[in-house]
Amino acid sequence: MNKTIVIVSTLDTKAEETKYLREQIEKLGCNVLIIDVGTGGQPAMPSDVTREEVLAAADPDISFKDLEGDRPRLSQLMVAGGGKKARELYELNRLDGIVGIGGATSSLMATGVMSALPFGVPKLMVSSVAAARGLATRYFGTSDISIMHSVIDFTTLSDLMNDVLDRAAGSIVGMAMMEREYVATAGDEAGKQVKPRVAMTLLSFCEKCATHLWEQMEKEGYQVIGYSAAGADKAMEEMIEKEGIFSAVIDLAPGAVGEELFGGTRAAGPHRMEAAGNAGIPQVIAPCIVNLMTPPKTKYKPEYYERKRYDLDKYRSYIRLSTEELVTVAKEFAKKLNQAKGPVKVVIPTKGWSGIDGEGTVLYDPEEDRIFVKELRKQLRDDIEVKEVEANMEDPLFAEEVLKAFRDVMSAL
Repeated sequence: MNKTIVIVSTLDTKAEETKYLREQIEKLGCNVLIIDVGTGGQPAMPSDVTREEVLAAADPDISFKDLEGDRPRLSQLMVAGGGKKARELYELNRLDGIVGIGGATSSLMATGVMSALPFGVPKLMVSSVAAARGLATRYFGTSDISIMHSVIDFTTLSDLMNDVLDRAAGSIVGMAMMEREYVATAGDEAGKQVKPRVAMTLLSFCEKCATHLWEQMEKEGYQVIGYSAAGADKAMEEMIEKEGIFSAVIDLAPGAVGEELFGGTRAAGPHRMEAAGNAGIPQVIAPCIVNLMTPPKTKYKPEYYERKRYDLDKYRSYIRLSTEELVTVAKEFAKKLNQAKGPVKVVIPTKGWSGIDGEGTVLYDPEEDRIFVKELRKQLRDDIEVKEVEANMEDPLFAEEVLKAFRDVMSAL
């Protein structure tokens, strides 16, 4: 059965390029459906999902005429409606890959539509402004979108633009044609048994601990899916919430909770460390660099220079939290974990919470760390155990205690 590629485009401005891209994809043996998310004049070619249908999917009681002069609101609705229509096509097995083309506005709209689709669905954005400062991360955000920099703008067809679109067609068709092992479920689909997936946050500062856990858990029949706690942990939260593919979470590095409170560079949104609890899946929490924060250099307070710190490079410095900040973070941890519907255990090392604050380092301060632990115990529900381990977080002993806690929460189901 032929694969179907969906093109997301603004047919009031990109009809010529869209038609050419469709033809090249069809030459490669795939079917094509076009979703029009145009917000300007009338479309210059027909589409399979019209812009009126897209808008109605977002709000059936509003029309283009109602939104004349309010382009930001119209664009927002077209992204929402386009995402719904793309998701419908996917659920009807009529979408095996999706591709968008355009400049800044079109890139933001098309990638917004793509973000409605699950992880693993091939997504390609061909953007003339992919290298624009401050825009790239807005395009892919926490979704698995591939970005292709066209370099030249989408003004008209030419030998150079044809070359870009030829390569775009080959790329999205190639991705769609690949037989993928990923199954978007936490259990069994179409007779295929899937090993339980466990989401794990990690950083280089707890890499030894993560590696030890990874190796042992794979021996016990689990798949461990890692997320860098330098921002990708936000993607973990969204995948837990939207896709339901994980059986448990080992949150080795939940420092983004404090970073969100204090404006740090590793903040991952106000709902960090909530999705697993809301979903009722087991959680094990550890504190890798929860006692540190990484404020942007442009927002340094004078007193930050007086604190204990670790300079990772010329752009990033980790500074210790104050006593008051440790208490604040502990209360926020407890607030989030107390809402959990599934089993939770917290495991904390007493000799440093990472590979950079062990005994003998400038950051080592177990007495300050105890302030966090004391407040956390005070605030947590009685049924949430906090276990302290006489070790550094990177010691094998600590990893073994995390593994024991994981087995306990899984057996509590």
